[in-house]
Amino acid sequence: MADAPVLFEELSCAEGGKLGVATLNLPKALNSLNLPMVELLLKTLTAWSTREDIVAVLLKGAGEKAFCAGGDVVSLYKSMKDNPDADQVPAMAAAFFREEYTLDNFIHEFPKPFIVWGSGIVMGGGMGLLMGASHRIVTETSRLAMPEITIGLFPDVGGSYFLNKMPKGCGMFCGLTGALINASDAIELGLADYFNSAENLDAFVSELQKIDWQQADAVSKLNELCQVKQAANDDLMPAAQFKLHVDAMQKLGECDGLQPAIDYILSMPSENDKWLAKAQKNLKAGSPITMHLVYEQLQRGAGLSLAECFQMELAMAYRCTTVGEFQEGVRALLIDKDMQPKWQYASAESVPSELINSFFAPQWDGEHPLLAKS
Repeated sequence: MADAPVLFEELSCAEGGKLGVATLNLPKALNSLNLPMVELLLKTLTAWSTREDIVAVLLKGAGEKAFCAGGDVVSLYKSMKDNPDADQVPAMAAAFFREEYTLDNFIHEFPKPFIVWGSGIVMGGGMGLLMGASHRIVTETSRLAMPEITIGLFPDVGGSYFLNKMPKGCGMFCGLTGALINASDAIELGLADYFNSAENLDAFVSELQKIDWQQADAVSKLNELCQVKQAANDDLMPAAQFKLHVDAMQKLGECDGLQPAIDYILSMPSENDKWLAKAQKNLKAGSPITMHLVYEQLQRGAGLSLAECFQMELAMAYRCTTVGEFQEGVRALLIDKDMQPKWQYASAESVPSELINSFFAPQWDGEHPLLAKS
C-alpha cells in the first residue's frame, strides 16, 4: 500500500537473488519513527534475515528532506499527558522504547549486508537505525545529531555505546550540545562509512542489483562500489566543521565531572565559528537533568556491551516518561512551540544526585523487558 508508514520492495538481482528495500514513508513528518513503523520493520526484517533469496537490505527514507528525524515524540507526549497515573510508565511509551531498542539491536546483528541511505536529517531515532548498518552512507544533505538536550530526554537508541566509540571527548560534546554533524564529519567521527550524492540513490540501487551476490566476494564488491561512488562525488563533500575541534575535545574528555565539562565547552572560542556558537547555545538552553544523564550514561556505558547499553537505556527512557522533564521539553519545542521550556532545575549544579540515580534503577517488576525479547 502506497500510504503505508513503511514500504517494502523485493528487487531482483543479477544472479536471481533479491534486494530487500524498506522505505520509511512519512515524509511530511520527516519520517519520524512511530510504534507501527517499528513493528512493521521488525516483522519484515526478521523474515528477510532468514530467507535465502534475500541477499541484502537497503533502508531509506521517503522524500528529500530526511532519512529519519527521530522518534515520534509528539505521540509520546500525548501518552504522557493522558496517562492517568503519572508515576507509572505509559503503556504506549513503554512499548515504543522497548520495540525501538529491539529493532536497533536487531539491525546491529543482521546476518546480511544492511545498507542505510542516511540522506537529509538523521537525528535521534534515525541515528539508532543508521548506527547498526553494515554500510552507512551519507550525502551532501546529511545532518546528523543527537539533539535530546533540547527536549529533556537523553541520547538513547544506543548512544551510550556509539558516542563512546567516537574520538575522546567528542561523544560527550555531541550529547551535551546536540551539535549538527555533516557528511564529512560523520565519516571522520566514525558515524558513517561512505559518501555519495543525494541524487544518486536510484542509480546506486541499480548498481546493487547488478552485484552477483552468490559469489564469495560479494561484500567486497559492495565495498568497492561504495568507494567508487564516494570518489566520483568527492567534490560534493561538505567542508569539515566538527573536525576542526577534535583536538580541543581531548581536553573535554579529561574533565573530571559534569560541571567542568560544561564550563570547558562554554569557554571554547566561538566568535567566528557559527557551528560552535550554535552548539554552545543549545547547551545553555538545554535541560539540566539531561546534562547529568548524558554525563552519567557515558561513564556507565564505557565498559558495557551494546546489549547492556540498550538495557541500561530502557530504564532511563522509562523513567523519562514519569519525571516530567521530557514532557515539558516536547511541549515547548513541538506542541506549544513557545521555545521556552520550564525546566525543573535552573542549573546542572542544582540537580540532586538521588534523582539522577533513579534513572538507572529498574522501572519494571521481574525480568528485564529486553531480556524477555531475546
